[in-house]
Order: sequence, then C-alpha cells, then structure tokens
Amino acid sequence: MSKRAVKKKDKKPSGEMGIIEHLSELRKRIFVIVIVFLTVAVVGFNFCDDLVALLVDKAKEIGYQMVYIAPGELFSQYIRLAIVGGLVLSSPVILFEVWLFVKPALMKKEKTTMFLSLLAGLICFLLGTLFAYFVVVPVTLTFFISVDQNHSIQPTITIQNFVSFVLTTLITFGAIFEMPVVTILLSELGLLKTEWLIKSRKAVIVVIFIIGAIITPPDIISQILVALPMILLFEISVLISRVIRKRKRDNEDDED
Repeated sequence: MSKRAVKKKDKKPSGEMGIIEHLSELRKRIFVIVIVFLTVAVVGFNFCDDLVALLVDKAKEIGYQMVYIAPGELFSQYIRLAIVGGLVLSSPVILFEVWLFVKPALMKKEKTTMFLSLLAGLICFLLGTLFAYFVVVPVTLTFFISVDQNHSIQPTITIQNFVSFVLTTLITFGAIFEMPVVTILLSELGLLKTEWLIKSRKAVIVVIFIIGAIITPPDIISQILVALPMILLFEISVLISRVIRKRKRDNEDDED
C-alpha cells in the first residue's frame, strides 16, 4: 500500500476533530478565559474603593454604619469584590468562548438555540441582579432597621457581613431570573412538558410565596415584591413551553 493511500486512510472526515484536537481547542479556550478574567479582576481591584463606597452609601442612606473588626477584613472584601466583578464583567467573553467550543459539534438548529440561550441567560441574570440591587436590597435593609422603633440601638454592620448579604441577594435573584432560559432548554430537550407546568401552577405559586417569605423579611410588601417577578417569570416559562410544543407538533405534522 502506498504512503498516499495510508494518509488518505488515516485522514479524518472533514469537520471532525480527534481527542487531541478537542483537548487543544479546550486548552486554548480556557487560556483565553483565564487571561481575560485575571485582567479584568486586577483592573477592577483598583475600582473597589468606588464600588464599596457605592454600596456603603446606599446603606448609610437607610441609617446603617459600616465597620470592619479585623485588620485584613476590608482588604479581603476588596479581593472578593474584584473576583466577583471579574467574573461578571468577563462573562460575555466566557460565554462566547464556550459558544465557540461547542459550536462545531452542533447542528444548525442547535447552534441557534444554544447561542440565543447563552445570550438570553446573560441578559436575564443581569436583569435579576439589577432588580435585587434596586428593589430587594433596599426593602430588606429598610425593614430590618425599622424593627427598632425607638432607635435605641445603633445599626452597625461589618463590611464582611454586608458584602455577603448583597452578593448573596444579587446572585440569588440573578439565578431566579434564569427560569425562562432553563425552560427553553428543557423544553427543547423534551424533559419539560407544558401540561406539567399548567397542572402544577397553583402549587408553584404557593412555593414561590414560601420562597419569598424565606428570603425576605416577614412583611407582606417585600414578599410581594419578590414573589410577583417570580410568578411573572413562571408564566413566561409556561408561554415559552407552549410555543415550543406547538412548533414541535407543527414540524411533526409536516414530516407526516
């Protein structure tokens, strides 16, 4: 057998990648993600003063005072904010690199679904964090400080506890606002049925109010502020699931 024949035999079909090529591609994508993240985090560390001042000013407007009780506490929170900020600000690049890595293995229809899901996921997460920052955090802080009607106790928070509270709230609502995106993916995969969503609507609403009661102060206003967006997102998820189901049925009818 000639060398040319051997080369043709060993050559992979066009568009296919071997394990070595996959690992090389993955390493390249991870390298880009790490470099971008570290760059953004290091640069962002220089703006932590402004970010902390922004957060602290919001708490001071309500009546809180900020302190730190360990020498390195404030510095550690700067690092923490730089890391979280680096992840958030570099997330478009991270998602784009993920998209480039999985794109060759997807069909045309799957590429469109994946790309739109990643984009919608990013937008929904940012909307959730904005809602938490401008609505949930102020309402929650205001309620807690209003417990002391006589103002006999000075409301003082350590910067570590305050940053933990704010970040936890932002991430929680960012994740909650991903509900429609998750619905799209599960419906496309056939793992989520519209009928199940409709039948469980009442139970889901009850669970949403329970979640709202757990993650917010025990007053009806803040619970409603949290529950209403979650209910709206659930109804949007039901609508999306219906559209996907109808499209699949139409495609099946066309094939028949």
